[in-house]
Amino acid sequence: MACSRVYGHLSASINPGQNSESGVNVTPPSPVTAREAARRLEREPCTIRKWASRYKARILGRAGRETVYDYADLALIEWCIWAGRPVPTTAEDRDELRAARRAA
Repeated sequence: MACSRVYGHLSASINPGQNSESGVNVTPPSPVTAREAARRLEREPCTIRKWASRYKARILGRAGRETVYDYADLALIEWCIWAGRPVPTTAEDRDELRAARRAA
């Protein structure tokens, strides 16, 4: 995957495992730009950037002029919107929802 080659250095600095604030076991972040997330979610990049701003999506860093987001966070935001559910207000709350969905 091109993204892991380009942004691999970002994921190396993030420790997977337990979220210290909520105690939720979280998966390691998958770094993507708005363009890559848009391609994977079949949306427009401007939609991804709007969601990231509106719902305060987890930002992992920058790659040149582009912001790098956590794909799992954006995918959960997209699922909430698609399912007609309220989008949790923080990335930590979205981690908890993702863990609950995985356990079910």
